[in-house]
Amino acid sequence: MTVKKSVEIEGKNVEEAIKKALQQLQLPRSKVKIEILTEEAKGLFGMPGAKPAMVRVSVIRDSTKGGTAHSGK
Repeated sequence: MTVKKSVEIEGKNVEEAIKKALQQLQLPRSKVKIEILTEEAKGLFGMPGAKPAMVRVSVIRDSTKGGTAHSGK
């Protein structure tokens, strides 16, 4: 597998950031690699949003032309 393109996106939490990235790339979760760069930090008195979560979502391209991804051995 080869990484082709990636985006870094912020959100109120990790799931929101991933959802935004998938919408931007217009791809399903199964076609990307997700890296959590930072998780959200809660604010004063536990209020959300003090520090947003950030993820890097990379498009994965299967390299089927050069062989198979699974040898079956």
